[in-house]
Amino acid sequence: MLFLAVTFTGNASENNDPKEGEAFDAKEMILHHVKDAHEFHLWDWNGKPVSLSLPIILWTDNGLTTFSSSKFHHDDSGEVIVEANGGKFVKLHEKIYQLEGNATTVNFDAEHHPTNAHQPLSISITRNVFMMWVSVIVLLLIFITAARSYKKSKDGVPTGVAGFVEPLVVFVRDEIAKPMIGEHKYKKYMPYLLTIFFFIWINNIFGLIPILNGANLSGNIAFTCTLAVFTFIITTISGNSNYWKHIFWMPGVPVPMKIFLMPIEIIGMFVKPISLMIRLFANITAGHVIILALMSLIFVFKSVAIAPVSVAFSLFITVIEIIVTAIQAYIFTILSALYFGMATEEEHH
Repeated sequence: MLFLAVTFTGNASENNDPKEGEAFDAKEMILHHVKDAHEFHLWDWNGKPVSLSLPIILWTDNGLTTFSSSKFHHDDSGEVIVEANGGKFVKLHEKIYQLEGNATTVNFDAEHHPTNAHQPLSISITRNVFMMWVSVIVLLLIFITAARSYKKSKDGVPTGVAGFVEPLVVFVRDEIAKPMIGEHKYKKYMPYLLTIFFFIWINNIFGLIPILNGANLSGNIAFTCTLAVFTFIITTISGNSNYWKHIFWMPGVPVPMKIFLMPIEIIGMFVKPISLMIRLFANITAGHVIILALMSLIFVFKSVAIAPVSVAFSLFITVIEIIVTAIQAYIFTILSALYFGMATEEEHH
C-alpha cells in the first residue's frame, strides 16, 4: 500500500545539521538541498522536524517491495536499517541500497562506496516526482477552468482564470510559434509548445517556494533531458527533404566542403537538444546554489552582523529568480520552435 505520512522525529542528525563542535559544511548543505529526496522537510516543531514522507517502491530480489520513507527516520548515512519483504534496506546519499546476504551493517571501501549492498530497481515517489504530478494537476485545473469560462461567456470575452491564460497563449502563438515556424505550419506544434512553456514555468515557480524544501524539478537533469529528447524526436520526425539535404549534402557549396560540413551538421543535430537540456538545468540550479551560498555566509563567518548583507543579496537574487522562471520557459520554448521551423523550412528558389 502506497501512502504519504507526516512524521515527527527527534533524531539529532535528521536535517544534516552539523553536530555540536562540528564545522559547518556549506558545500554539503547546498548539495543536500538541491538534489532530489524521498521526503519533504516542512518545518521544525519543538526541536523536531515535521516531514511529509513519500512511498519507497522497489523491485528487489524478493519482488515488489513498498514502505514509507519515514522508516529511515531521516537518516541518510546508511545507519538505519529497514526490514521489508524479507530484505534489509538502507538510505545512503538519498539512494536506497539492499544489504546482501546476512549483513547487518553497511561496509564501505576507501571511496565510501558500499561493498556489501546493491541498488535495486527503484520507482519510488521522490519529491520531484510528487511535485511533477502536482504541477500536472494544477495545469489541468487552470486550463479546464479557463475552457469552462469560455463556454459560459456569451460574448467570448475571457474572465477570471481565462483572462490570465489567454494573453500567455496568444503570446506563445504570435511571438514564438508563428515567427519561428511559419504562418502555415505552426498550428500542429502549438499543443507541444504551450505544454512545455507552462509546464516548465510552473515547475520553476514551485522550485522557489521555501516550504517545498528544494523540490526543484527543472533543476533535475533527468527532467530537462526528457524534455530535450521530446524536442529532438519532434524535430527529427518533422524534418523534410530540404532539412536532411542541408545536413547530409549541403546545397550550393563545392563537393569537398559538402564532405567537410556533413559531420558537423550531424553533430549539430545532437548538440541542439543537449544545449537545451544543460541550459535549463544549469540556469535553474545556479540560482538556487547562489541563494543557499549567500545564506551560508552567516554560518561560515559565525556572525549575526553578516546576516543583513546575506539576506539582502539573497532577496535580490530571489527576485531575479522569479523573472528567470519565465525567461527559461520562454527560451526553451522558442528554441524548440526554432528547431521545428528549421526542420520544416521549404527550399527557396
